[in-house]
Amino acid sequence: MTIADYIALALFALLWAVYSWITAGSGARFFPRASLNRAMAERRKRWIYNSLRRDLKMIDTQILAGLQNGTAFFASTSIFAIGGCFALLGATDQVEAVFSNLPLVAYSGRTAFEIKVAGLTFLFGYAFFKFGWSYRLFNYCTILFGALPMMSDTNIDPAAAERAADQVVRMNTIAAKHFNAGLRALFLSIGYLGWFAGPYMFMAMTLFVIFVLARRQYFSEARLAIMDRDVL
Repeated sequence: MTIADYIALALFALLWAVYSWITAGSGARFFPRASLNRAMAERRKRWIYNSLRRDLKMIDTQILAGLQNGTAFFASTSIFAIGGCFALLGATDQVEAVFSNLPLVAYSGRTAFEIKVAGLTFLFGYAFFKFGWSYRLFNYCTILFGALPMMSDTNIDPAAAERAADQVVRMNTIAAKHFNAGLRALFLSIGYLGWFAGPYMFMAMTLFVIFVLARRQYFSEARLAIMDRDVL
């Protein structure tokens, strides 16, 4: 491990923390341009409030089931990735023979390679726990959604209906926040892979991934598609 390796790792952690703070944390309140995640949080609220005005909620339950299934898929993917990392540790000798002969690759030795694989395993483990917790929260959200009052009860006590809807919105938003955190870890693992080619490639790929993620959050067609015309 060289000084450049430590600098690259510190840059990776710093960019991850700053990006998360701006797009999903308290820093989002100080950033003038709304992110795609913030815009979708508002749409979640509109969705749940719209469900109070209809008794037939099969469409809503299908949406919730889709959210759960997507979260379960990424949780399973993270488990497979963790298994792949352990398999990679078991094949260190073969990998060492390949990396030591590759051009333009700063191979730092067996110990450094194992440390890098351990860090990659941590990334996938973090993603798995985020996806697993998100799956459970979406399950809770489904239960809370099932407790929403029917239209007749909503008309009798609209304040109580709104409080119940707010609980569903908060639970759904929190579940989405953990899902996005797990997805962010998977995306950043692509940048982390650059470390196996050297610290400078690590820094370059991390900056590239952060640039792509930031563009999708603030300047993508997907964000523009859901924004109100007077708020861009």
